[in-house]
Amino acid sequence: MAPPDHALFPVYSRAERRADAVVHGLGVAFALFGGGALLAAVWAVGDARATASVFVYCLGLAAMLGVSAGYNLAPPGPAKEMLRRVDHAVIFVMIAGSYTPFAVNLVAPPWGFVLCAAVWTTALAGVVLKLARPRRFERLGLVLYLAAGWMLLPAIGPMAAGLPSRVLWLLVAGGVVYSLGTAVHLARRLPFHNAVWHAMVLAAAALHFAAVAVAFT
Repeated sequence: MAPPDHALFPVYSRAERRADAVVHGLGVAFALFGGGALLAAVWAVGDARATASVFVYCLGLAAMLGVSAGYNLAPPGPAKEMLRRVDHAVIFVMIAGSYTPFAVNLVAPPWGFVLCAAVWTTALAGVVLKLARPRRFERLGLVLYLAAGWMLLPAIGPMAAGLPSRVLWLLVAGGVVYSLGTAVHLARRLPFHNAVWHAMVLAAAALHFAAVAVAFT
């Protein structure tokens, strides 16, 4: 017998749900308005490859924040369970999308193409895992998240050579905030842990957004 819907999802107080709704509202607005403004600014520069790669990044950003809002604010039920799968999958798309503008434009070949291929391969493996095997292999999924997120470490030399120092530091800072947020996410007894975790995701996304903006506008 399948467990009831309410047993599949964490239970939060009304105040915690409201706090999480505020964070997600800010995130969706940031993705739509900030992403649109960034894409328009990059388009104005006139570099087709940069514009296409930043579009991939903006699409990943909007997908992650939008699906997260849908999943976390939906009531328990079959739709929420499906949204959970997609939510966990699009995090991988966001990670790979965040690498794409830098890997294909600023990191010298062959390192840039190798980095892009490696991060997207890892991300696609994660997407398949989360969509095909929901609620299974959770530790493997976490390892894949961290592996994709820190894929820059093996290529740190070429990335440092191709990226302005403040762009590289913004990327590293975003990765640190994401990683610290993972610890908060796992601390389920911490009051408001879900809202804090999502606020840290939003902060990390803002740092990576700033890195893209500095590098391409």
